[in-house]
Amino acid sequence: MTLVMQEPDFRPREQDSCAPDVKTGLKPAILAKFQDVAAAQGKTLAPLTDDLVLLESGLDSLCFAIIVATLEDELGYDPFTEAEDVYFPVTVADFVQFYERDR
Repeated sequence: MTLVMQEPDFRPREQDSCAPDVKTGLKPAILAKFQDVAAAQGKTLAPLTDDLVLLESGLDSLCFAIIVATLEDELGYDPFTEAEDVYFPVTVADFVQFYERDR
């Protein structure tokens, strides 16, 4: 048996991201964040459908602030501060699309 010393490979490698997949995983991640925050804040969350108006979701402004801040930490961006136009999502689908825009 012969032992061969191999030189370590220091070439950069493609790294898997910890962030949810933007195209396929963003909506479930956002909806899960809605549910987590509602539970943590003791809010009763309405069924999360695309056409649910955010003001009728059962969440208050503090909940949405927590959701946006947490998503910024997890995704690495905040579309509310990066957006050039002033736009506030009205429905759950609008909220998800706002995060998916240009990503």
